[in-house]
Amino acid sequence: MRPFVGVLSYPSGMGKQDVSAVSDDRQLRAFMRAVLEDVNALERMLETDAFESGVRRVGAEQEMFLIDRSMNAAPMSMEVLATAADPRLVTELAQFNLEANLTPLMFGGDCLARMERELCEVVAVARSAAKRHGADILLAGILPTLRKSDLGIDNLTPHPRYAELNRSITKMRGGAFHVAIKGTDELDVTHDTVMLESCNTSFQIHFQVHPRELARLYNIAQAVTAPVLAAASSSPVLFGRRLWAETRIALFARSIDARSSAQHARGHRPRVSFGEGWIRDSVLEIFREDIARFRVVLSENLDEDPMAVLDAGGIPKLSALRLHNGTVYRWNRVCYGANDKVAHLRIENRALPAGPTIVDEVANAAFYFGLMAAAAEEYGDIASVMPFEDAKNNFFSAARYGLKAQLSWMGGETLSASELIVDRLLPMARAGLAAHGIDEGDIDRYLGVVSARVSSGQTGTRWMLDSLAAMGDDATPEIRARSLAAAIADNQRRGDPVHTWSLGAVREHQDWRESCRTVGQLMSTDLFTVRPQDVVDLAANVMDWEHIRHVPVEDDNGHLVGLVTHRTLLRMMARGKARASDEPIAIHDVMKPDPVSVSPATPTLEAMRLMREHALGCMPVVEDGKLVGIITERDLINVSTRLLEEYLKEES
Repeated sequence: MRPFVGVLSYPSGMGKQDVSAVSDDRQLRAFMRAVLEDVNALERMLETDAFESGVRRVGAEQEMFLIDRSMNAAPMSMEVLATAADPRLVTELAQFNLEANLTPLMFGGDCLARMERELCEVVAVARSAAKRHGADILLAGILPTLRKSDLGIDNLTPHPRYAELNRSITKMRGGAFHVAIKGTDELDVTHDTVMLESCNTSFQIHFQVHPRELARLYNIAQAVTAPVLAAASSSPVLFGRRLWAETRIALFARSIDARSSAQHARGHRPRVSFGEGWIRDSVLEIFREDIARFRVVLSENLDEDPMAVLDAGGIPKLSALRLHNGTVYRWNRVCYGANDKVAHLRIENRALPAGPTIVDEVANAAFYFGLMAAAAEEYGDIASVMPFEDAKNNFFSAARYGLKAQLSWMGGETLSASELIVDRLLPMARAGLAAHGIDEGDIDRYLGVVSARVSSGQTGTRWMLDSLAAMGDDATPEIRARSLAAAIADNQRRGDPVHTWSLGAVREHQDWRESCRTVGQLMSTDLFTVRPQDVVDLAANVMDWEHIRHVPVEDDNGHLVGLVTHRTLLRMMARGKARASDEPIAIHDVMKPDPVSVSPATPTLEAMRLMREHALGCMPVVEDGKLVGIITERDLINVSTRLLEEYLKEES
């Protein structure tokens, strides 16, 4: 089976590397003219029906994390790719990510089982190559052990394309990228590059369509993505925070948001979006809107006149249009592909996470493909029975709440995601797969996985959250994250679907040395702080209520300005400075200004040395000028005790 030709997906690794940023107005005009010429050529191809017909293919892209023995991100993709020497494996934005491009398959027969076999094969190739470098592969929507320190520019994959993409989008935005996500916990982080995007890995699936059916099927894709996503959710945790059921959806939208403050103010649509309405007639509506809304980010040297190629009876590559389309990230994106003899269009679903296992991924694909095949017969013109706002709200509700989402379905009926999937959509997907000749045993196998997962309620998201809750608070957040990743890896290697997994537990046998090398792995982040202008009595009461001996002082912008200690208050009381009848004393009058501080990346041994040298009971932890944590004598004593216990066990 020949592959989809001309697949291009930024920032995935499937495009050319010889691209550059638009560096001057002349280059901008030349490339935009090429984009417009490609659109004109595409319009002519649609008018003359110059597309493959009577054929339905499906395909997929598998993104994955590289991890080291400690379950942390391992930035060694270039070494692993060189060792693997498999053309299906390509780079991604970060050096701790890889992508595999699968062979497109005719939609019918044993295509689902063949997709699973190739996934197992290519992941095994990547895993074997990774092991040669002391690393491994993990399929996860978000790696539980990821740290902000992993997202430095030094971990950007060393290809000009990625550097230019980062430079261009950062320049367009005019400042740092701000990510604020609220769930059970809250995350508020700022980063100066697009590397936040690399926290996400997905399992992207492709469904080939003919131009005459594209509008109808694209609208169906938009409608059915929400329930499929609700059943597939498995990415609830980022940087230790419990956020959305599928946090990737919120994170990806914010991590490459190139809008300026002025564009934000007037509600300009971001480059990552669900869209704003149903497609009426043609794929041209999508391409034209995206060209009108979004500036060119990257360009390349073009050697094709698409109209001349058509005049000569050939099929143009439409390279400029595809490159621009690759920098606009609709959750359902239309892709054009071509070789010298045939062109095609396909719908690429980008919303589903990688993992938790390969069989779970193929089950999600089977559910989606079955709905795509059956929904048109079931609902007809979906735009006539569902408002677009319902489809869009459903998508974000599914991303936030998973199977607990309430979805507005055809005719305005509201159902829980679980009820809708089990009672309505799984039977429909089964009929759609059967109508296209999918092997009955494969239908039972893959849709049975989805049915069991939804009926039990144990999606990847539920398993992760329940596992973290079962681990309790005895272990550090670092240990819990590593234990969670290790449990995922073990279950993944066994290959059993996630609904059958036992909850993850703290791995007592793990090498503690890898969990205490830096201050960021040990520090407390749930802080009680005061402001310089607060009354000192507040600090005294906070210490008493919360059983702590140190209270950092920060200004209204979160900058560390001082430290109040239990010893300071005792000394103040001994000197008679605080009496009920006296004028209230402000924190700034008694705090220690500019205390010795460290960063999350400071080695733990260096922190120990500083605390001994300065006779300190604690040190605030500061990053980018902001207070992010505190490390105390007790933290260091606890880890020293644990390491000594581990050492003595090894010696006995």
